Amino acid sequence: MTTTTQPSGKPFPTAGSGGGPSSTTAAAPELPGLAWKPVTAVAAVLGLLLLVTSGRWGYQGDELYFLGAGQRLSWSYADNPPLMPLLATAMDALFDGSLVGLRLPSTLLSAAGTLFAALIARELGGGTRAQLRTAAVWASVPLVMIVGHALSASTVDIVAWTAVSWLLVAWVRRRDDRMLLVAALVTAVAMQAKYSIFFLWLAVAVSVLFVGPRPLLRRPLLWAGAAVVVVSAVPGLLWQADHGWPQLEMADVFRRESSGAVAYVGVAFFLAGVLLAALLGYGLWQLLRSPELRPYRFLGWSFTGLFLLFLVSGGRPTYAAGLFPVLWAAGAVRMEQGAPSKWWRWAVSWPVIGLLFVFSALTSLPVLPRAEEEAVAGTKNNPQAAETVGWDDLVDAVEKTARSLPAGERDRAVIVTEYYTEAGALDHLGSGSGLPEVHSAHRGYWYFGAPADSATTTIFVGSDREQLLERFTDVREAATVAGKGNQVAGTKVWICTGNKEPWSKAWPGLGHLY
Repeated sequence: MTTTTQPSGKPFPTAGSGGGPSSTTAAAPELPGLAWKPVTAVAAVLGLLLLVTSGRWGYQGDELYFLGAGQRLSWSYADNPPLMPLLATAMDALFDGSLVGLRLPSTLLSAAGTLFAALIARELGGGTRAQLRTAAVWASVPLVMIVGHALSASTVDIVAWTAVSWLLVAWVRRRDDRMLLVAALVTAVAMQAKYSIFFLWLAVAVSVLFVGPRPLLRRPLLWAGAAVVVVSAVPGLLWQADHGWPQLEMADVFRRESSGAVAYVGVAFFLAGVLLAALLGYGLWQLLRSPELRPYRFLGWSFTGLFLLFLVSGGRPTYAAGLFPVLWAAGAVRMEQGAPSKWWRWAVSWPVIGLLFVFSALTSLPVLPRAEEEAVAGTKNNPQAAETVGWDDLVDAVEKTARSLPAGERDRAVIVTEYYTEAGALDHLGSGSGLPEVHSAHRGYWYFGAPADSATTTIFVGSDREQLLERFTDVREAATVAGKGNQVAGTKVWICTGNKEPWSKAWPGLGHLY
């Protein structure tokens, strides 16, 4: 029999070779009680806030794309696996087009993440104060409110990372291999929403090789779970291979959209809760340096490696944010044990957490009323709002253009948009208006197919006249999308005739991901 170290610093026995649940669970030290009532209360407050704001304003562009893609179900898409389109379509049908119903999975997942975060603190040896502090930080930061407001692959991804982190921490303490199998099942689901959880496991594997616990990589149930993940991902990977691996090209798109290292760090600082980033940094330091947390050091190095990897590769700060809860939990546990100096403890005091909760709600959720003179209420208080308004104005402009066509010409018309979000909006919000068929050469919509060669008139949304004249002999402006302060306001709607080459011939060269 070997020994390892529990969070309190005292050794406890673990299995030497068997790793079976019956022989190891009894050897694990007794955990602090789970602070059910306060943690559940925090989760309920977060869930209620997300619920009451989820129906305000309108759809985000990706939600409209998911709804459009859901009408064309596939094993994969150019820019994401199949779960989100499938989930969007199911929720839209189940709740009869309700925006609140569409976003209910994100609301519930974000609230559930509060519990997973608290469970990590508990597994690290944290009592009620550490669990409650970790849960409160999760519920108060902009990261969670942003991903919890809309139906988003990032919501599934971040909550899945948090759940897997809890299961890994629990395995280190208990050596119950069933937790590795559950972690694999969570991973399999997450891989159907976003592939980035692969990087979590890669970072964990490398870190474990260097700092332990190396027995983790020798557990049969871990590899059995890995086989399940691979098998579940095969249909999507085959689709990607058959279509030239567009998902890999999306990585280059994100690099081109990156604003640089300074912005990357700044956004990460904002998402982590500004002042509460002190708890994040303290938790990382404790994971890397504290003897009491030595068994979990691999998670600190995993975060460090991933944060730097995405920094230099032009990734997004949200990619490594799924490990934030581990750092918050480690910091909260050590604070509960009286480890930190007093001079910065005010940064993670309860008044600061309360103020951050209000700040996050104002900057990340549509809590303030929309101003009549602005298309986006709250451009001043909520930049995310620009993505959720203006779609009705877009549909109105295109409907007006379609109605202006003579009846015979309207029957032979097609709509093509510059961006995939515009196509999603017209597909979903204009579905009952008798609009012509909607297409776009942008991202996933390009893979849905070209307009018919029989289409003699194209209603084109976006672009400019000079570019359109390269494809059509006659281009005239028909409408301009009303509003201001949102991403579609001012967009031109054109009537184009005289295709210079059939759509079937032109379409292969028009696809673009950026």
